[in-house]
Amino acid sequence: MSASSKAFNALGDPTRRAIFEKLRERPLAVVDIAEGLPVSRPAVSQHLKVLKEAKLINIKTYGTKNIYEVNREGILAMRNYLDKFWDQALENFKALAEKAEKEKNDHQKNK
Repeated sequence: MSASSKAFNALGDPTRRAIFEKLRERPLAVVDIAEGLPVSRPAVSQHLKVLKEAKLINIKTYGTKNIYEVNREGILAMRNYLDKFWDQALENFKALAEKAEKEKNDHQKNK
């Protein structure tokens, strides 16, 4: 499974998306991440494990405290995946515009 697939799959869960969005704001400890979520701290830890395996977050240890932060590598994998769609859409639009222009010019020549 590709890095982008793992990332998109991990974010398919609403709780993991909520956790990821919290980490977008700033690095946090599990206790801070769990605050306001409708799941227990152990459940949050399990979601963090999935996000880490998908390379969407990193963990830094300070003494006995783990701090979780967004991993740029995972976001870039998703962005690169989506950019391929955008690039293809632009190529298709260009080809369509060129075809329409050619048809217009051909029509004007045939008048």
